[in-house]
Amino acid sequence: MSQFSYDLAAAYRIYSGAQTTPAAIFADDKFKLVELCFNSFKNSLGGLRVKLWVFLNDCPPEYDAMIKRVWGAEDLVLVHFPGVSSTTTHYEASRVLMDQTDAGIIYFSDDDYFYLPGQFPLAVDFLKQNADVDFVTLYDHPDLYTTDLHKLPGQTRMVSGKTWSSCISTCHTFLAKRAALIELRRLYADIYRAVQKTTTPDLCFWMALTKKRVFNPVKFVSWSVSKPYWAASIFLAWFYFWRQILFGRRYSLWGPRPTIATHMCAGVEAPGIDWQKEFQRQIASIKSETRKD
Repeated sequence: MSQFSYDLAAAYRIYSGAQTTPAAIFADDKFKLVELCFNSFKNSLGGLRVKLWVFLNDCPPEYDAMIKRVWGAEDLVLVHFPGVSSTTTHYEASRVLMDQTDAGIIYFSDDDYFYLPGQFPLAVDFLKQNADVDFVTLYDHPDLYTTDLHKLPGQTRMVSGKTWSSCISTCHTFLAKRAALIELRRLYADIYRAVQKTTTPDLCFWMALTKKRVFNPVKFVSWSVSKPYWAASIFLAWFYFWRQILFGRRYSLWGPRPTIATHMCAGVEAPGIDWQKEFQRQIASIKSETRKD
């Protein structure tokens, strides 16, 4: 019998302000975008038992009402912030997910990810069944196939009809084993103290954990000219996380193909899915549920 009362503990971060890049749908209406994505998250979970914390950053009351309409009160905690940086909510989410004892698998999600129905359990099962996997991204990043950064040898496994592959990085939306996250408590505290007024740099964070690209001075020099963000990420990985790189263990990050979710920034949707068709299916479902209410 499991020691945990839930299959998953999730932190869902919502910011009511406009997207920094155009969204794939509802580009001019953040509330409708969040409503679409949040409903897709709920519908993707299948039969998983989930304890959910929603971190609302500068959100008006209609966000609370929408969340409560979708999610049962007994499994929900709403946390409000009065217009803080994204780093603050990410750090607070990490603290909550480390300290909670409801589930051994945890999930961070931003408000601009869309999920395919019923597929989330595949990622949870993959993480549980593979002892050497620490983190899973549900988003099949398109740049995995097109950029020099990701041209690395890696492992692949066929599980539940999907090809799972090891990778170097993802964004701040990911699945993890709680035990792995607890090992990184000091790292989270260090990065928060360093950049609490800005945005947490995600690529350097993952480079330090997976230890990929950080030992390649040739790439650092060449990217300093052609890809300064990648070169800067290597520098920041060493600047912020040198202890982890030199003395910490190597963590593994994996992702699925075909994808389970997509980032909702226009032009970077996960490949192989007719996303506009999936969006319209979910919108129709939301309208149907609203009519029932």
